[in-house]
Amino acid sequence: MPNHASRRTLLAAAAAVAATAAGAAASASGPARTPTADDALNPDGPAGRRPDRARLRRAVDRMSLAEKVGQLFVSRAYGHSATDPDPADAEQNRAAFGVRTAAELVSRYHLGGIVYFAWAHNTRAPQQIAALSAGLQQTALTTGARIPLLLSTDQEHGAVARIGRPATLFPGAMALGASGSAADARRAARIAGAELAAMGIRQDYAPVADVNVNPANPVIGVRSFGSDPHAVAELVAAQVRGYQGAGVAATAKHFPGHGDTETDSHVGLPVMRHTRAAWEELDEPPFRAAVEAGVDAIMTAHIVFPALDPSGDPATLSRPIVTGILRERLGFRGVVVTDALDMAGVRQKYGDDRVPVLALLAGCDQLLNPPDLPLAHRSVLAAVASGELTEARVEESVLRILELKSRRGLFDGAHPSAATVDAVVGVREHLDAADRIAAATTTLLANPGRVVPVDAKAAPRLLVTGTDPASPSATTGPPTVVLARELTALGCRATAVAPARAVAAAPGHAAVLVCTYNVPEGDGPQRTLVTELLATGVPVVLVALRNPYDPARLPACAAELATYSWGDAEMRAAARVLTGAARPAGRLPVPVPGRYPLGHGLSLDT
Repeated sequence: MPNHASRRTLLAAAAAVAATAAGAAASASGPARTPTADDALNPDGPAGRRPDRARLRRAVDRMSLAEKVGQLFVSRAYGHSATDPDPADAEQNRAAFGVRTAAELVSRYHLGGIVYFAWAHNTRAPQQIAALSAGLQQTALTTGARIPLLLSTDQEHGAVARIGRPATLFPGAMALGASGSAADARRAARIAGAELAAMGIRQDYAPVADVNVNPANPVIGVRSFGSDPHAVAELVAAQVRGYQGAGVAATAKHFPGHGDTETDSHVGLPVMRHTRAAWEELDEPPFRAAVEAGVDAIMTAHIVFPALDPSGDPATLSRPIVTGILRERLGFRGVVVTDALDMAGVRQKYGDDRVPVLALLAGCDQLLNPPDLPLAHRSVLAAVASGELTEARVEESVLRILELKSRRGLFDGAHPSAATVDAVVGVREHLDAADRIAAATTTLLANPGRVVPVDAKAAPRLLVTGTDPASPSATTGPPTVVLARELTALGCRATAVAPARAVAAAPGHAAVLVCTYNVPEGDGPQRTLVTELLATGVPVVLVALRNPYDPARLPACAAELATYSWGDAEMRAAARVLTGAARPAGRLPVPVPGRYPLGHGLSLDT
């Protein structure tokens, strides 16, 4: 059951610090081209060119209605290749779309974009992704209206990353919030954007602009920069500038704010209970900062927000929210993209034939991943034929989409190449930058036993155990194994063992490091493990791998750390802090109710 008192505590803490607005400046303009590694490391690289609206208007006028409608859709496609998918992926395409290949899908429906997913087998390796992108663009530029695609993915970093090693993976949003460095947030986004652009991906569904004020939030959590709306706003604006400075459209999400919900919109329809005044104070500032920073796109949330629209419609389908607030109040003139239309949150009130039409009537432009693309495409065409949607309304969105494509250089004719991938993706300077940025994120929450730092020169025996969540793309192995390996590399004798063996193996070790992951309230196996390890008398060091709220749900330990994610960079940073090779620099970007306030964090001298 959600802890309402805890949520009220976070709301109060967030309101208390919501006193000064974050500064945000508009993105600079410059020549559009494929970024290089040098661009990624240059804080003043290309941000985008000014679209030729007259030329784009002529392009819209030349399109058939079916081609215009196709530009509104961004669909999944199965397979690693545009024209030669594996047989199983070809069958998936046939079942979903009636075509065999991604190229045929683009051609048949005149798509405006394709979204890449690991589960759709689009993201095996950087060179493969670049070849897929080139093949898809070749199809788009030689069929139909000959309009380039906007290829996109969810590469938030941290807990959500569709593309893994050997691409560079950075700490996620809450870890960057713990560092508090807008410069690091911008640098991470610029490098990440350069690597995406090298693979042909020119829209990233990041940064997350939600303000996480609910410890029980099941879907945002560490994907948010934190609970202070103005700190979040500063980091959102920094990442917008970073991505777009690298030639990639940033997408602030999930408007009007998903940070205080208790339902995952993938599986249900969340309700946001904030008042209008609370929304203006807590949820609006990061989106306003994104708009002021020149963000190319904003993604809607599949949430009901009664204070903003009492109709019961999810925000994605709400004209008062999308047009009335986002367009008119905030003055946003860019592309509004729906969250994925196959999610349960947007499908509970209306059928899959109505959702795309209602999203357009609300003011959305891009229709992301409808569950039944043929049905959705037919439904929008039928709505125009019936007069429910005007062709002028469709053209309004198409023009915005083409302007975004022009701003990101997609009409320049350049395709991703193997040479560019080799020069940019996962190069040593990028990997080193990820380590440097991660070094400022680890937060030492408690150290009453003075266990940290351990004396690595004495080669202490350390036991590493706990939960091994499914590895994010950046991780070379289970986090307990990675952490033990990194500690050993620093001079310790560290061994990773399964929780079932940990209590028996603990005696004789200098300390036991227990990794936790999203500890629920009440009793459970993680609480039992920590309790039994404490009973051995061996000092226990808690390492919260994801949610920093874990310590409040467990007995106090000899030391407690928060890493906010469990990729290799974060595990290396934690190992350096644990051994004193680096000083802990992170500060909590959220309060931990009943345990630690917002901004808490110890140094080794504390």
